[in-house]
Amino acid sequence: MSVSSPPRFTDRTLKFLRALKRNNRRDWFNAHKDDYEAHVRQPMMATIERLAQDFLAFAPELVASPKASLYRIYRDTRFSADKTPYKTHASAVFPTRGLPKHEGAGLYFHIGCEEVWIGGGMYAPQTPQLVAIREHIAGNVRRLRSIVESPGFRRRVGALEGEKLARVPRGYPKDHEAGEYLRHRQFIAGREFPPAFATSPAFYRTMLGIFTEVAPLSRFLNEPLVKG
Repeated sequence: MSVSSPPRFTDRTLKFLRALKRNNRRDWFNAHKDDYEAHVRQPMMATIERLAQDFLAFAPELVASPKASLYRIYRDTRFSADKTPYKTHASAVFPTRGLPKHEGAGLYFHIGCEEVWIGGGMYAPQTPQLVAIREHIAGNVRRLRSIVESPGFRRRVGALEGEKLARVPRGYPKDHEAGEYLRHRQFIAGREFPPAFATSPAFYRTMLGIFTEVAPLSRFLNEPLVKG
């Protein structure tokens, strides 16, 4: 791990994002683009580059680079009733090498004027993926429990969350020992913090601790997809 000070954001990061929310227009953004570059984009890239180094120790399968990880600030408004052109948060994703960027499980964080969120998992698995993951869970529930029910996971992350079916899915006994996990349609694990946490000296260390706990979950969920 690098001995340099860990990256973090500043009050000017949050000030820019709050102002963007109030002035979500192209003319305003273009007039303040230098502030975006200096106080949002640059610290995001520095954070991603530092994570690329630190992932080598516990999640070398994850891709972390400004080009692959940093989401654009520009919204895709083509199919949305909301035509505001810019996102009011900065976000990055860390997908698994060998899987498409938005398929499979990975890690993610965003800095916004309403909250900071740090975590990962799988947000919208396609049906074939979900079927494969459920079969994987059914045959390896003890391994999954050792990850998401461990003391470190509970302390740093909490519980596995995400949309669930009301019942155990068809094809599995109602009393299957993995029933509570088989019901999941999403597999999300993370923590929310107030916006100001992004400016705290503890920000990067806390994010790394959460990622250390969530990376094994991501790896577990991806196993049947990488093999397939």
